[in-house]
Order: sequence, then structure tokens, then C-alpha cells
Amino acid sequence: MKTDLADILVQQGGLTPDQASQAKVEQINTGQDMEQILLDKGWVTVTQVVQARAEMLKIPFFDVSTTTVSSDVLVKIPESVARHYTLVPIREADGKLQVAMKDPLDLQVIEFLEAKTGTKIEPLLAVPEEIIKSINQNYNVGMEKEVNAALKETESETKKVEQELASLDKAQELVNSAPVARIVSTILEYAIKAKASDVHIEPLEDRSRVRFRLDGVLRERLSLPKRVHDAVISRIKILSDLKIDEKRVPQDGRFSFTAGKDSVDLRVSTLPVSNGEKVVMRLLRKSARVLTLDELGMIGTARKNFQTAIQKSDGIILITGPTGSGKTTTLRTALTMINKVEVNISTLEDPVEYTIPGVNQSQINPKAGLTFANGLRALLRQDPNVIMVGEIRDKETLDLAIQASLTGHLVFSTIHTNSAAGALPRMLDMGAEPFLLASTIQLVVGQRLVRVLNPEMTEKYNPGEETEQMIRNALGPLFPKEIKEGELMLSRLKADAENGKEYLGRMGIYEVLPMSEKVGRLVLERETADVVEKQAVSEGMVRMIQDGFLKVINGQTPLEEVLRVIQE
Repeated sequence: MKTDLADILVQQGGLTPDQASQAKVEQINTGQDMEQILLDKGWVTVTQVVQARAEMLKIPFFDVSTTTVSSDVLVKIPESVARHYTLVPIREADGKLQVAMKDPLDLQVIEFLEAKTGTKIEPLLAVPEEIIKSINQNYNVGMEKEVNAALKETESETKKVEQELASLDKAQELVNSAPVARIVSTILEYAIKAKASDVHIEPLEDRSRVRFRLDGVLRERLSLPKRVHDAVISRIKILSDLKIDEKRVPQDGRFSFTAGKDSVDLRVSTLPVSNGEKVVMRLLRKSARVLTLDELGMIGTARKNFQTAIQKSDGIILITGPTGSGKTTTLRTALTMINKVEVNISTLEDPVEYTIPGVNQSQINPKAGLTFANGLRALLRQDPNVIMVGEIRDKETLDLAIQASLTGHLVFSTIHTNSAAGALPRMLDMGAEPFLLASTIQLVVGQRLVRVLNPEMTEKYNPGEETEQMIRNALGPLFPKEIKEGELMLSRLKADAENGKEYLGRMGIYEVLPMSEKVGRLVLERETADVVEKQAVSEGMVRMIQDGFLKVINGQTPLEEVLRVIQE
């Protein structure tokens, strides 16, 4: 049966026939387990072995790393049982509970689970390390215990809130009551502790779901009964100075919250949805320090070009990328680097997320008539040297930014495009004149954020021939010459990586495109982003995916992380 494993791996393309033959001979000579032989040699990954075992045992393979488990499903199997038997419930479907298991052939465990849950169990085979990670990510015992204790006290009170919401004074008194306030403060304390960037509280048909955005990925962290949803939302609205009786239109507010030594500003946004009202809170840490270019992850030619451009006295520097890709943090670092007494820096932001000492920061207010365009006109009368406009959203703002740069100002801004090269055709589409763009744009930075591995929680592995070839092809001449064919070793998390300590925050992967003479000519000819990018690469630009792969080879981030953010 063990010999069959090598044969299946050959069929699946994970192993060559020669490697299979060598492994079989070694197994006969040493009596060692076939799986261990293949893994020790680095010929296959753990995932490939488990997939082959699934094929051999005729049991479905399941990739738990891509799945967030609902709280309703998690409660079916206690965390202690999941950890003891290395298994995790996945979903309930057709009267069966699907469970990803390390050993799906253990009939005693399956019988025990069926007796405990009262449901037929459908076993799936999964990578043990991924199961452990899933348990760490999905079970949240600490927060649940505290919230459940508060929930018991709210049963009678939330009924009063529902009955008396018409009386605003009474409703305010009730949602400020200890149990409801404790639920909100517990959620926020755990969000700060977990270093979450956002908290989502969403009404579903039968419950209220709480999700945290951790290192850029949304994770379900808590499930609340439907009955407390309105009271929790009202508590957050009161803290944010919002109208608790207005549920038909979106509202925006802010408040501050302190947990231990950590103090955060929360940007609150409410939105009416089909099952009630949803709230998203963005956590902005007051103590967040300005990062250096090293800490941002900007290296090599990209860093040199960036440093040169921000020291110029005029022109436009653009940062591109999707929401949550760290554009504001990069701008903050750039402005801090050039912030001197003799330089007048003024900003227009939506909203002001981080304060920079010595910089004049203004928040736009469209209701009062302060838009990016109107604000930019006003800033130009404030004798600035450097202007930062939060985002170029329309032709009017773009035209004003170009005029500002032509009259001797250095302008920083952001624009939503997938790549650095894509920003130039986007601005042409917005109506900018090609000759003006070619003469004013100094630099375009494209970026994404990847999670940084904690070296103490990682292990080295050989990714296999196919993956190594993909990385070699993408990097071309940038691939380290000292790494010989078949000897590439990458880093990944250990199976027993401690929950909450797997990653040390995030860093950027960048592509920095300077406006050269040849790139300027392509802009004048209105060429596509692909043509512009090709020219920039020929002049030495390192593409974002290449920067990511170099960080993978250096063991700073896992390969899957770079592929995930590049595809977003």
C-alpha cells in the first residue's frame, strides 16, 4: 500500500518515475516509511503526499487553508476535541457534518463525533498542519467566554431596548448599560490585542456576525444572538455621536478607545443592509510610529528611485494599489522624510488617518463644499512647497494637481489601478493631456501588502521542480545565481506555530516606475499599460511579483501570500 503512494504521486505529476524507483529501493533497504523518505528528500510537499493518500484511500481531500469556518459549525465540536484528534468541522450540508481530519479512517473517533453532534459525519482528509492552523484561527475561546457572560445579563435588557427604542433618552440609558457596553468593549479589546485593522459587525438572518481583518484577511471571530444586534449597534452609535434612531441612511463617525496601554481612534461607518444595520470600524493606532523605507520593504533600485523623486522641488508622485494596500502608510513615510522647518507641507485627506507633526493636514467635507478640487484650489493660496491630495478621483482634481506641479509644487497623491504602469493610461482616460502628464509625472509606485513570517515559527522546504521553474521564469536574471537547479528552499509556517505569533505584521511589495524619456514618449503616443510596463522593465524596473518572489526566497513571506495579493 505504501508503494502505491509513490505510483500515485507519479500519476499526479508530483514525482518522476526515477525518483519513485529510488524511493522504493530505499524503503526496502531501510524499512523507512515511504512518506518520510519522499519528504526528507524534498521531492514532494506535505500537501502532495496528503492528496496522494486521499486518492489511495478514496476519501475526498480538502484544503482547509482557504476556508473560514462559521461559528454555528464550530460549536458542534469543542476546541478541546478538535485539538486532541487534529480535526476541524467545515460545513453542514445535506444532513451531514463535513469534518477535515488527520486520520479519517479512525472509525472510533467518527462514532464518537456522531454521538456528540447527533449528526452523520462525512470525513475529509486534510494536511494536519493546516488543520492546526485552522483551529488556531477559528476557535476564539477567550472572547466568547467574556461575551457569553455579558449576554446572559442582557436577555431581559435587550427586550426593553426593542420595546422602548422610541423613547431615545430611555434607549440611550439601556444601551449604555453594563452588559451591552461590556460586549462592545470586549470586542474592541480583542481587536486591539489581535492587531486587527477593521472590525465588521453584520446582521445575518439568524445571528449577528463579528469579523476582524487580520493582516489584510477577514476572519470570523464571534457570533452574537440576533436579539442583541440592535443594542450593540446603538451602543457604537452613541460612542460615535451618531443618531441611534436613524437606520435608513449611512452615517459616519469617530471615537477613541483605550485598552491597557493601547489607545486607538476608531473611524465608524454604518450602512443599512437587508437584515438590519451593518457597522465597520477602522482602527487607527495613535501610537503608530512612522516606518522607515527598510521597514516598508522598499529595496534596491525601487528605493533609490523613490528617494530621488521625493527630494525634487516639483512634479507628481503617485502611489497606486487597491484599498488596504498601504498607500497612506507609504505617503506618510515620504512626507516625514522631507518634513523640515523650511518646507511647507499641506495635505487634503479623506479622512485624516494619522497626524504628522509639523504638517498642515485638512480633512475634506463634501457636504460643506470642501472637496479635493476645492480644497486644492485653497491650498495653492497657502504658499505650499509640497501638497498631498488623498486621492485623484476626477478630471478636475487631476487638472489642478498637474497645474500645481507646473507652477513649482511637489504633489503626492494616490490613484486606484492594479499596477504602476496602469496609472498613466487611467489618467489619459480621465482627460489629462498626454504632453502634460509626460512632463509632470516624476514617479509612479505600485504596491500590495504581504504578511511577514516570524522566523521562530517557520521551517524550510523544497517547493518542487514546477514551482521553482515558475519562480525562475518570473525573476529571470534577478534569480540568485548561487542557488543551483533543484536546491531552492523556501519558508513556511511550522505545524505547531503558536497562534497569534505566526506573523510579524506586514510589509510592502513594490514596483517603482520613474518617468524616463522613452516612457514619456509612450505616454504621448497613448500606448497601453502593457507597452509602458515592458519599456519600464527594460530600463530596470522590478515588477511587483518579482519583488514578492525575492522576498519569498529571502524567507520573509510565504509563496502563497504573494500569489494571493497579486491576484487581488
